[in-house]
Order: sequence, then C-alpha cells, then structure tokens
Amino acid sequence: MSPSLFSAIRAGLAKTRDALVGKIEQVFTGKAQVDEDMLEELEAVLIQADLGIKATQSIIATLREQSERGKPVDSSTAISLIQEEIVRILGEKPPTMARAESGPTVIMMVGVNGTGKTTSTGKIASMLCASGKSVVLAAADTFRAAAIEQLEVWGRRSGATVIKHQESSDPAAVAFDAFEAGRARGIDYVIVDTAGRLHTKSNLMEELKKVKRVLGRAGTGAPHETLLVVDATTGQNAIAQARVFNEAVGLTGVVLTKLDGTARGGIVVAICSEFGVPVRYVGVGEGVDDLRPFDPREFAASLVSAR
Repeated sequence: MSPSLFSAIRAGLAKTRDALVGKIEQVFTGKAQVDEDMLEELEAVLIQADLGIKATQSIIATLREQSERGKPVDSSTAISLIQEEIVRILGEKPPTMARAESGPTVIMMVGVNGTGKTTSTGKIASMLCASGKSVVLAAADTFRAAAIEQLEVWGRRSGATVIKHQESSDPAAVAFDAFEAGRARGIDYVIVDTAGRLHTKSNLMEELKKVKRVLGRAGTGAPHETLLVVDATTGQNAIAQARVFNEAVGLTGVVLTKLDGTARGGIVVAICSEFGVPVRYVGVGEGVDDLRPFDPREFAASLVSAR
C-alpha cells in the first residue's frame, strides 16, 4: 500500500480509532488487573464500535486467555492484542482475486442503490485497464437510466467497452451479451453492474439470482467474484445487507466505500467475521484513484493503535 493511501485510510478511520482507543484506555484506567467486569465493559466498547458480536467475542476470549495465563494486560497490550485479532479475522495478507481458467474473468457487483456500486464498478475497471487488462462493462442496472449513463462515462474514461440494452430490459440478457462479447474479443475481465432496487414488482434478489444463473451457464465458474458494495457510514445496516445478498447470490468479497469521514469503520470487521468473506477494495474518497486493493494489516493498524 502506498504511503499516501495508508495516510488516507488512517485519516478515514480517525473518528473510529479515536473513539475506540479512547474508550479502551478508559476501561483500563486505575485498574491493576483484568477481571470479568472489565471484560464486560470492553465488550460493550467493541460492540459500540461496530465490530459485531462474533468478532467481539473472539477478541474478548483472546484477552481473557492472556489474563488467565498470568500475563499482565494493560491498555497498550490490549490494543496490540485487539489489532492482531482483527488482522486474524480480516486475513493476514491482501486477498487474491479469483481468475477464470479460460475466457474472461467475471465480476458481479451487487448492493443497494446509494452505496457507490456503479462508481466502484467504474473505478475497478479503471484500475484494471491502467494495469494493462482489457475490460467489458455490463450495464445490467437497466431499471435506472442514470446508472447506464454513468457507466458509459466510466467506460470512456477508463477505456473499457460498455455493453448496454434499452432501459428496463432484462438484466440477465445484458450480462449474457457482455460475457459473449468478452469471450469473442478475448477480453480479460467482464464486470457486471447490477440493480440495487427495482422499479417494478419483481423481486430484486430473484433478478440477481437469474443474472448469476445465466452467467454460470455462459461460462464455467462465472461469476468468479461476487462483490457486495457497502457504504461504511451505514454501520450495522451493512450487516443486514450482507446477509440478504449473501443468501441470494453467495458473496466472495466486499467493497467498502465512503470510508473517509465515517465513525463506523469497524463494520468491515463485523462483516468479515460474520460471513467469512474478505474485503477486496476500500474507498477513501471521490477520486478515480481513491478505491484501492485492501490490505488487512494496514487497515487494522489504522483502526486501532496506541496513541
């Protein structure tokens, strides 16, 4: 991770970090040893920081074990242990994206409207194109004309080809045509931008399942990645979104957007712990270069560190 990006992530998590570390230090103030009352206080602090029940219980168990071994646990030690446990939950190394054995690698982007899904799709396309990869974008959010237009702008900006149909057409048909175009042209990646809300009586999840089925029939193993785009500012609501989308289409990763300025950055730990899926990308601003591959250790150091 570049120093500038690390600084941006650290700045984006400043509100979360300051609140979390400050409260951890308060829990340990004036206390000589760890006891159950103290661990209960700490548990409440971690849950309030949006780390989630599962991750919090894992962290508390680690601290309890350290104390039971007779090792001293002060606020600095606790912060280090919490940081290491977060790294364990997020994964030691930046996750590697899946690749197709043959034909284009298909990335299916899902999430509710307003999370930055189409923008993230465009930014990933720009990143791949800048690295020398060829990309086809599928404008499968056919129920929102602005999404199609927005994706066309990203296509022109990045050099990616955009496959689109008329507004309100079948999203699965767009995804299929994009895949076929990618296969015929020897394209490296096909990225499918899907709807986050439908303007019809159709069920969104059923539409997404259909898109996934059609892609699966078109290419072996497709989609190779199904990425949920979540807005970091929504906190625990992101968990509910992840649960619904995971049950419908099976998530392989998360794209965390709008990290800049939020006090709820801990939600990424909760999602990874709850669903066992890695964070693939993190967004720290509006610029084209502000969505970057995720580094678990750098994120953990930005989320919780001694002051």
